[in-house]
Amino acid sequence: MKKIELDIVGLSYSQTQSGAYALVLGEINGRRRLPIIIGSFEAQAIAIEIEKMTPSRPLTHDLFKTFAQSFNIGVQEVIIYNLVDGIFYAKLICSDGKRTMEIDARTSDAIAISVRFSCPIYTYEFILSTAGIVIEGNEFVYLENLNEATEDKPSVSASTGNYASLSEDELRTRLQEALNDEAYEKAAKLRDELNRRKSS
Repeated sequence: MKKIELDIVGLSYSQTQSGAYALVLGEINGRRRLPIIIGSFEAQAIAIEIEKMTPSRPLTHDLFKTFAQSFNIGVQEVIIYNLVDGIFYAKLICSDGKRTMEIDARTSDAIAISVRFSCPIYTYEFILSTAGIVIEGNEFVYLENLNEATEDKPSVSASTGNYASLSEDELRTRLQEALNDEAYEKAAKLRDELNRRKSS
């Protein structure tokens, strides 16, 4: 089957599941988007690397990268290869230069690792046509029931802090404090508030 390359185009709080995030992957040179509902910890792991934040101690995905590189193993690509009962399945294609191995992974973990290794993300046409959304101008046209397309069934509860009353300097200070304290969920919310202000 022909692979279709995807890129990360968005990561935000899920409107359909409390305490979860919507990770949106976009078809490169195309108009289709693949939304995947993931847990808050996985979302933070992806966001921290995308935003080039530096946690005080390595996260699990950072440890994976360091471990793999210590043994000259690289991740060549990530493939989201199946969608069964609304759950996405992914695998890492790894190589040490002599042999190539496929390692099964949750989609959110695979993508958190892909951003650390700067490797491409792929899927197949049947997945995009089943769970994808077509962008028409500024509108989303749903192809299937988006609420059922999920990385797994997260049951993470998130407390919603109100940061609207803080200045940008206060937000940045609290963001750094949250990173130092390894409070990554709080850091993600502070980062989202900063990004919301930049875009408005």
